[in-house]
Amino acid sequence: MHRTITVGCLAAAIGLTAPTVASGQNAFRSTQSANLPTAVMLRGGNMLFEISHRFDTPVSQGASALWGIDGPVNNRLGLTYAAHERLMLSVLRSNYQDNVELSAKFLGVSTSVGPVPLQIAALGGFAWNTEVFETAGATDNELQTYVQVIANVLLGDRVALGVVPTFLRNPRILDVDSETALAVGINGQVYLDDTWSFLGEWIVSETQLETPNDGASFGVEIRTRGHFFKLLVTNQAFMSPTQFLAGSPHDFTDPDDWRFGFNLVRLLPF
Repeated sequence: MHRTITVGCLAAAIGLTAPTVASGQNAFRSTQSANLPTAVMLRGGNMLFEISHRFDTPVSQGASALWGIDGPVNNRLGLTYAAHERLMLSVLRSNYQDNVELSAKFLGVSTSVGPVPLQIAALGGFAWNTEVFETAGATDNELQTYVQVIANVLLGDRVALGVVPTFLRNPRILDVDSETALAVGINGQVYLDDTWSFLGEWIVSETQLETPNDGASFGVEIRTRGHFFKLLVTNQAFMSPTQFLAGSPHDFTDPDDWRFGFNLVRLLPF
């Protein structure tokens, strides 16, 4: 974790072009919730750039720590390319354990069940943690993989719901042997207008030694011309799937453990 200045990231929320998601009625408007993916796809040939932060200092420390902003952060950078309207390829990096991830998302179904639009997609990836602090007896065990199924529905014009069951290989890299774990994420979003919406998610995960709690986030999404900007309150310190799917070190039921975070996503049409 490193200290960083976020003013430039905040200023970048002023966009120039319209969002370039694939055609069709999407339940969600962005390709991600707080951490969970959605079934939204980009138009073929377009790209997406992401900058996300999770602040390590709790909001409960108040004005003396600028409500958590005046402190170290976990940072993630990502670049996604839409090889096709049904296929997106991504490379991402988090500074926590220098996690480098390669992933692919495929849209399988985009249809309607009666009046309810339904989308089903699959997302899979693998990550390499290039800076791991080993414990005694642990062997090199830095590689992780995951597979997710994403199901999204739109209720009316303003309420989007999603469920994301996940298979995670090697949730705890400090173990000598690789194991498997399951997680189920639930997310929702309520749209007030074309710009503002409220979002929330909860990820039920198997208990791990360092991350015994489910991860949860809530906040607002601001949709501008070419950007999605999400302001979040969360107990989840991590943003890489192979890390946040294993749980959180902080307890969401205790407001003293809440942290501030944001996602900034820039759509790049070509």
